Amino acid sequence: VAMAATRSVMRAVRVFEFGGPEVLKLQSDVLVPVPKENQVLIKVHACGVNPVETYIRSGTYARKPALPYTPGSDVAGVIEAVGEHVTAFKKGDRVFSLETVSGGYAEYAVAAVNRVFPLPDKLDFRQGAAIGVPYFTAYRALFQKGYAKAGESVLVHGASGGVGLAACQIARACGLKVLGTAGTEKGMNVILRNGAHQAFNHRDPNYTERIKEHTGPEGVNIIIEMLSNVNLDADLQLLSYAGRVVVVGCRGRIEINPRDAMSKESSIIGVSLFLATEEERRECATAVLDGIEAGWLKPIVGLEYPLEKVAKAHEDIICSSGARGKMVLLL
Repeated sequence: VAMAATRSVMRAVRVFEFGGPEVLKLQSDVLVPVPKENQVLIKVHACGVNPVETYIRSGTYARKPALPYTPGSDVAGVIEAVGEHVTAFKKGDRVFSLETVSGGYAEYAVAAVNRVFPLPDKLDFRQGAAIGVPYFTAYRALFQKGYAKAGESVLVHGASGGVGLAACQIARACGLKVLGTAGTEKGMNVILRNGAHQAFNHRDPNYTERIKEHTGPEGVNIIIEMLSNVNLDADLQLLSYAGRVVVVGCRGRIEINPRDAMSKESSIIGVSLFLATEEERRECATAVLDGIEAGWLKPIVGLEYPLEKVAKAHEDIICSSGARGKMVLLL
């Protein structure tokens, strides 16, 4: 593959040591990676920012990349070059990715061809960068781990962020009764426009009582939980008999009473997209691409940052109050 047309260096964010947002260094002389066999090179137009990337950067997460590295997995852009044996894509194709090999916070990224998907014209690059991790995680949480079925009820706890909105859209499209929580009036309006039948403000001190009033004595079948270190104890009180709390996000420890799980034979199930098998990932991809085609999968883009403001983005995704959509870096 002729690479002569591509610039040989690019701007990319590099992490040389684990730590706070300040360890994210924007460099302008990083070599453009070359795609190997079954890989593609993407000219990145937008890259999603996920909470997990802040945990990895801080060095406290189970997965530690070798230093230095470039964070980022959800990119959207245009194929610049393809490696050997790649037939699914050609130069100029619009795509989005679920993972990258070289890191997404950069002007160019290499990704394995089976982690890259066509981006239809009806979605822009910002929306493309909001699909990968959020929608695949939401689908895995609901169906592969939560065993959701049409007719069941689901509470999406923290529904206005990237994964939360994805969960609302998917659950609604698949016939579930969808309840969501958000921390602001605007957040509640966003989730109601994106699949939730009912919204609750989790800053209201009595909001769990309001949810109980709404669900009645049977409770809710599934809870998709973004902040389990705050909510897990209360979640167990909201579940139905044989209900499931599916833990998507956590920022610390929490004390619970296991008797709450015993009295309803309920389950607490953890989710990690990184542990999905190839077959499970294919199932997620099929559901996501079908959703785009059917029109119910509409990524909501929240805060947008240029690459040089990446440290601020990492600070805001953890500290800012009330998410509304998926945070993206624009290139």
